Amino acid sequence: MKIKASCKRCGRDFFAEQTIAAGGTCPWDGEPFNPDYAVVLVEALRTAEEAGSVLERALEDVAALQPAFTIDPASVTDGVRASVAQLSKNLIRQG
Repeated sequence: MKIKASCKRCGRDFFAEQTIAAGGTCPWDGEPFNPDYAVVLVEALRTAEEAGSVLERALEDVAALQPAFTIDPASVTDGVRASVAQLSKNLIRQG
């Protein structure tokens, strides 16, 4: 899974892998996304991308088996959606 995000300061889009490679900084303005917890942030982003990929592959495997059931999409996405929504709060204002 490739997680795409937007910097709250400069507004530019980037992929989590760019921030991981940059040690927790914005690939565009070079500022840290969280100077006190950069290592934790990088590890959490890495884990999120890996976990997302594992989930995607597992669900593809389940679908390939053509089981006699359906999965409620909300049961898979609601928790993720709520966590992502938290990131939209407390936006940094420029100027």
